[in-house]
Amino acid sequence: MVFFTYTFVHIKHIDNTYSKYKRESQMKAILTSAVCSSLLLLSGCSNNDNTGADTSITAPQKTALASGIEQANIDKSVRPQDNFYRYINGGWMKKNDIPGDKTAIGSFYDLRDKADDDVKAIIEELASTENLTAGSDEQKVADLFRSYMNEEKRNAAGITPIKFLLKEIENIESKDDLATFFGKHSSTGINNPLALYISVDAKNSSSYAIHIWQNGLNLPDKDYYFNEAERFVNLRSGYLNHIENMYRLAGIKDGKAAAKNIMALETSLAEHHWTRVQSRDSEKRYNKFATNNLNSITDKFNWQAFLAAEGVSAQKDIIINQPDFIEGFGTVLAKTPLSVWKQYLTFNTLSAFSSYLTTDLDKESFDFFSKQLSGRQEQRPQWKRGVSVVNRNLGEVIGKVYVARHFTPEAKSRMSVLVENLRDAYGASIDDLEWMSDDTKKAAHVKLAAFTPKIGYPDKWEDYSALTIAADDIVGNIIRSRKVSSEKELSKLGGPIRKWEWGMTPQTVNAYYNPTVNEIVFPAAILQAPFFNMKADDAVNYGGIGAVIGHEMGHGFDDQGSKYDDKGNLRNWWTEQDLKEFKARTNTLVEQYSGYQVFDDLHVNGELTLGENIGDLSGVTIAYKAYKASLKGKEAPVIDGLTGDQRFFMGYAQIWRSKIVEKSMRNRVATDPHSPGEFRALGSLSNMNEFYEAFDVKKGDAMYIAPEKRVKIW
Repeated sequence: MVFFTYTFVHIKHIDNTYSKYKRESQMKAILTSAVCSSLLLLSGCSNNDNTGADTSITAPQKTALASGIEQANIDKSVRPQDNFYRYINGGWMKKNDIPGDKTAIGSFYDLRDKADDDVKAIIEELASTENLTAGSDEQKVADLFRSYMNEEKRNAAGITPIKFLLKEIENIESKDDLATFFGKHSSTGINNPLALYISVDAKNSSSYAIHIWQNGLNLPDKDYYFNEAERFVNLRSGYLNHIENMYRLAGIKDGKAAAKNIMALETSLAEHHWTRVQSRDSEKRYNKFATNNLNSITDKFNWQAFLAAEGVSAQKDIIINQPDFIEGFGTVLAKTPLSVWKQYLTFNTLSAFSSYLTTDLDKESFDFFSKQLSGRQEQRPQWKRGVSVVNRNLGEVIGKVYVARHFTPEAKSRMSVLVENLRDAYGASIDDLEWMSDDTKKAAHVKLAAFTPKIGYPDKWEDYSALTIAADDIVGNIIRSRKVSSEKELSKLGGPIRKWEWGMTPQTVNAYYNPTVNEIVFPAAILQAPFFNMKADDAVNYGGIGAVIGHEMGHGFDDQGSKYDDKGNLRNWWTEQDLKEFKARTNTLVEQYSGYQVFDDLHVNGELTLGENIGDLSGVTIAYKAYKASLKGKEAPVIDGLTGDQRFFMGYAQIWRSKIVEKSMRNRVATDPHSPGEFRALGSLSNMNEFYEAFDVKKGDAMYIAPEKRVKIW
């Protein structure tokens, strides 16, 4: 998995799920928000958290540990040598169907459901409590949830809560006014072609900088506007109908004409968008311009008006991620009538708030973006959507209570040991690399030593005191929340790097690496079985959470993360020959993954998924090395008839267990930098000699890759 520092720019996740909420607020749902205060009513938590751990010991064990392998999920009709993923997970895949309100099920999703249930219990306790202190965190959580759940009031209000925004759009009289509106309302969540955000300056990691990312589309990717395959043609037709329906349901005239104009405008913008593969390149994205020289990119846009409305007119420079797009945007801006831009903003306003307006508008948005586009047949229960609203806007308030109830000090201590064991193993692996020079090895060691691990929850909780929440004003609550978040981001400019901030809440089932601060982060909610099983033998934990830890460390050394040094600066620390050797190996990995067939007409995009594939391969490789080191030369016990090595690889394969509906899978292959779960398991293990030995994989088996073609990077 979000919040004003664009996650897809810097933060590399273990998992990413396409969601409607990535459109709901271009400045809050594409990014990540780390938010929280104290919840004294339900929790006796302390802010003085002990993050240290004695890496020389593990948690005491009172009973014999289990294998941690879910035997009932195994499909013995599949040979492990042919498809290890299907062997480990095939039984589960046959027994479980995807419910209508989901597009996917599996390990990640099971834990996310559990986290939702846990958060629901916290929220409902508060929502059922009367006379909460006005302005307290407890009151804000309760009233935000109540305001979302009051469907009757939302229906009665219709579009009245956003009429002031629609009136502002109506009053736009010039392209200069348009620039002002873009800047003023990006924090409101209204989609426009320029996504401005605050993030660490990649070439000066001790300071923040303003960035602009290409934006403005409502379909998942530029290819959706041009691909002539039947599926895409039908989606474009559905999108036209959707726009018209949104206009009609809002009581706004000329929806059919507006739909045609909006589609033409977005298509023109899409022509200038970089591909996702192009946008992966950290060096090509770094283009710093003096703010008084932005007219050199395009002089067809009033930059001064835009930056003033954003509240950053005093900034001397700005980083443009895709300057070609900005030039193209200027052309589109000039040739597109103002009336069409107003239609575009009207629709984007309706879309940004559809979830908080009438049932009809909410359903219409769901029918297109979730049902037609992603294959979800029915909406999630309203309470789950309400939980998501609270998590996105008051996430760390909930997180504090969640941690107190569901995350033990023992789990944090054992996790800390695992992280340090993985760090040691990574260091040993660097030393063993035959293709890397000593100079580059030294620099790699420096970076590895500088990794900052964050485990479970923040040491400092976010402050929400500036946010006002009312029980009867869901739209107002969302707007105020977005603006408070925006103001917090703007306040970073000129100040020190806030290394205490988290890009995910503790109740998030995910993990990430952030190269500009060189940190690896593991929220509490992912530290559960099958990823992290306190009752299981170390083998399955090293194969599960150990590989996740290694994956995030691996991002520091993937094809993009390796461009950043120990301090988070975008700086080459490689010799020319080492880079050549590194690229030869990554090119082979691209070729391998591009050969994986998702459907008859669709393959994995090996270029788009390269960074994550490197993370997976290095993660499981280093986790295995760490597991073997943890045995200290002793033989691992045989548990349930399985050797330690077998349990390790089985533990790895079962964390990727999933089933995904076809529409959603096709979207993900087009947009997600992660390979589908099956190929995350098969790809990594097919390159590991140790896997071949553990399961007797030989030439002629489907998973067999000739030794000289197996990829080992780290």
